[in-house]
Amino acid sequence: MEALTRIRDAGDAFRNNPVFVSASILTVYLLVLGGVVGYILLRGFREIRMKKENGRLIAANHFNDGKQHLLLAATGSVATIKLPNILKALSDHPNLSIRVLLTESAAKFLEDQAAEQPSLAKIAKIPNVDAIYRDFDEWSKPWVRGDTILHIELRRWADLMVVAPLSANSMAKLANGITDNLFSSVVRAWDATGLIDPPRPGVTRPYGDADKKGIIVAPAMNTAMWSHPATAKHLRVLEEEWGVKEGGWIEVLRPVEKELACGDTGSGAMRDWQAIVTTIKERLSLSSAKASKQ
Repeated sequence: MEALTRIRDAGDAFRNNPVFVSASILTVYLLVLGGVVGYILLRGFREIRMKKENGRLIAANHFNDGKQHLLLAATGSVATIKLPNILKALSDHPNLSIRVLLTESAAKFLEDQAAEQPSLAKIAKIPNVDAIYRDFDEWSKPWVRGDTILHIELRRWADLMVVAPLSANSMAKLANGITDNLFSSVVRAWDATGLIDPPRPGVTRPYGDADKKGIIVAPAMNTAMWSHPATAKHLRVLEEEWGVKEGGWIEVLRPVEKELACGDTGSGAMRDWQAIVTTIKERLSLSSAKASKQ
């Protein structure tokens, strides 16, 4: 009994020690803080997921929705930070539905690290943004027979795909048919013949009488990358072999000359985001809510 009494007294003394009390308070604080942070992250993630029809897109469900369908993609270039500007500029078109597709590199530029780089949860709240997709949306769940295939459904759904920015790496993948992520899978599965995806009622194809749905790309890269012989080869494929003017399905918005994020001055900067918005409006024959009321 004497031994038990000594152990109890020692425990009481330890618990009454200021260091122990401080450590206990700190532990509780960290647990509460961790719970709050976890809740915020989970809530943001759930908000994004909720706008994805529980992660499952069925293009046929939107075939007669009366809206133009824009698949807006961004790949690994710092010009990805212009994506929110493009989305906000298109937010006043009630007849437009937008789905955003990001490569993993592009997503790194939109983590709320600056006012011009909002989080994906904030981007998901911009009007007309109906979903945001990344690689894990295609491959996180093991596929079984009967499941939809996301990159095929995205292609079926889209009336027009716009890639702004298109990085040097993704341009190389596009021109060489490489398919190693969700973005390149959509591009590789595009209806290049115009014979697979039927026209939707009341929706005009981006290039008038042309049967093909288009992909508009806005390259963005360092001047040295833009001037590289490999880039010239890739551009020949995109513009001359697959270009809209040659009866193809790709339209290239060539970059402009300006000071780049790396500090260099020269060609390679993505076309001004406002010019990209103008092109999108023209290709989809969009009319704003204000214009509709006049």
